[in-house]
Amino acid sequence: MEELNFSQSEGKSSAANYSHEDIVTLEGLAHVRHRPGMYIGKLGDGSSSDDGIYVLLKEVVDNSIDEFRMGCGKQIEITLSEEAVTVRDYGRGIPLEKLVDSVSVMNTSGKFSDGAFHQSVGLNGVGTKATNALSENFVAQSFREGKTRRAEFSKGVIVTDSGIVENTKNEEDGTRIFFKPDPTLFTNYSYRIETIRTMLRNYSYLNSGLTIKFNGERFYSKNGLKDLLSENMTAEPIYPIVHIKGEDIEIALTHCIQNGGDEYFSFVNGQYTKMGGTHQSAYREALGKAIKEFYAKNMELADIRNGLVGAIAINIVEPQFESQTKIKLGSTYMAPDKNSKGKPFPLSGVTVNKFVNDFVKKEIDDYLHKNGEMADVLLKKIQDAEKERKAIAGVTKQARERAKKVSLNNPKLRDCHVHLNDAKGDQKELSSIFITEGDSASGSITSSRDVKTQAVFSLRGKPLNSYGMTRKVVYENVEFNLLQAALNIEDGMEGLRYNRVIIATDADVDGMHIRLLLLTFFLQFFPDLVKKGHVYILQTPLFRVRDKKQTIYCYTEEERLAAIEKIGAKAEITRFKGLGEISKDEFKLFIGENIRLDQVSLKKEDAVSDLLRYYMGDNTPERQNFIIDNLVVEEDPVDEI
Repeated sequence: MEELNFSQSEGKSSAANYSHEDIVTLEGLAHVRHRPGMYIGKLGDGSSSDDGIYVLLKEVVDNSIDEFRMGCGKQIEITLSEEAVTVRDYGRGIPLEKLVDSVSVMNTSGKFSDGAFHQSVGLNGVGTKATNALSENFVAQSFREGKTRRAEFSKGVIVTDSGIVENTKNEEDGTRIFFKPDPTLFTNYSYRIETIRTMLRNYSYLNSGLTIKFNGERFYSKNGLKDLLSENMTAEPIYPIVHIKGEDIEIALTHCIQNGGDEYFSFVNGQYTKMGGTHQSAYREALGKAIKEFYAKNMELADIRNGLVGAIAINIVEPQFESQTKIKLGSTYMAPDKNSKGKPFPLSGVTVNKFVNDFVKKEIDDYLHKNGEMADVLLKKIQDAEKERKAIAGVTKQARERAKKVSLNNPKLRDCHVHLNDAKGDQKELSSIFITEGDSASGSITSSRDVKTQAVFSLRGKPLNSYGMTRKVVYENVEFNLLQAALNIEDGMEGLRYNRVIIATDADVDGMHIRLLLLTFFLQFFPDLVKKGHVYILQTPLFRVRDKKQTIYCYTEEERLAAIEKIGAKAEITRFKGLGEISKDEFKLFIGENIRLDQVSLKKEDAVSDLLRYYMGDNTPERQNFIIDNLVVEEDPVDEI
């Protein structure tokens, strides 16, 4: 929402003068450029996996994936060069007569009918147009039946159009899209290779037989969701991954040694639904119910789900997502009541919940009956979880009562208005919580934050080192208990109140220690918070370099030296030794649209238990030697002028 700065008297005057001249109609794709957040979420600089530049790429690739899912084109080639992207598929090619309209006229799509596409990701004809509108340069070329057409755009406005001509180079049928994000919108943006790799891996898991090439690297999955779990688990499974495929559904699951909640990866029509939705909720419920009924014991669902890692992929006709970014499914039914010819689909009238429940109940029951050894291992895991739960039952009850009392007034929390788990509303994906240390830092952030989307949780000091402790510590430690309550993650990730959990500490030794202690807590008890990409480290400037004409904030030593060279000998240099030294007016610059965040990520090769044991466990000689060998004594820079 735009800020309107006027006095009360000016406001009355503006209201009185409101007329037809104030009504504006935006032409072409201007609305996308005027309100990009409606189409791609936040802009960002590429440091976060949900930044806009990745949404632009995803919207283009989604169309190529849809071609493959319709049985056309088994290879997609993606090239990244100088922050520009080229995507080439070998599908049917966009019909040449409609090439320009397909990429530049809003609500133009081949997916409004159920003939050419019936289980596609995109439906509304928005995605590629948004990419076009938000790109400095955008080129679409289609190859079809010996003919081709090429159209070039700049910021959504057509520059050249070749018209329909002969395909003299005899290129294979398909579509080539080139785009370079507009640097005036995506400030200082940069694609992160690993973020793109993760996206492409997910595409390959869900589309067996599809080969994706990215700058020469090949992505191909033979075992679908089984490969996905195997690649993403950072703890050892206690039994081999269960992998079952059916018509329009595929599931995989196992349990890990690591205790904690359950974790899920969910997909719809090949689209990674990061925030879950109706299919993920149905899968979670169905798994718990099926396992409980198999053992015919009075089990708690929390014990069954302890350490569970699962994945589900379903195909839905005309899926409904809760936003243009398609990260959460809102569909209640597997298909609309009727197709374009007035006839029902095979799954018309079947709810997502019933479809998933019926499949999971039958297949999991059959699997457990056929695999007695695995069933015994799972039963012991559930019983161990039950013992731990009962051991801390008294503490848990007291902690919940305490949390309930402070739910309306958490003394550590300065809340915001918009939350990730809100039923409706915009900007949910921007909802953030800053975890700060000390009154001065939390005071600066609290005073300068956006109260609509940014909350603050203040730590009293260094939190407890929770390594090696049981879940009991989550409830016994008041600070951890209040943090858990603020995040609303006791019963799983679906209730998470903030999309971004941002650790905001000083960039000194103590600040680094606090980061480690918080990450230890999250990785031990809420690892999926990290795995799902919700945890970030706030980057704030280390230096301010200025003269009377300009001010440059520097995040690294290299930036400081460059700023000094730019401003010259009269440069005034200030070193920020802590967040509390940054004024609230300045802080506003660092946590607004240009916020710099480092996303905390985990890969399979990151052996979490080993890492935590080494860095946060007993003070072994190996760790002492590591600290001595890598000790850095930081001194304030002395500038020679």
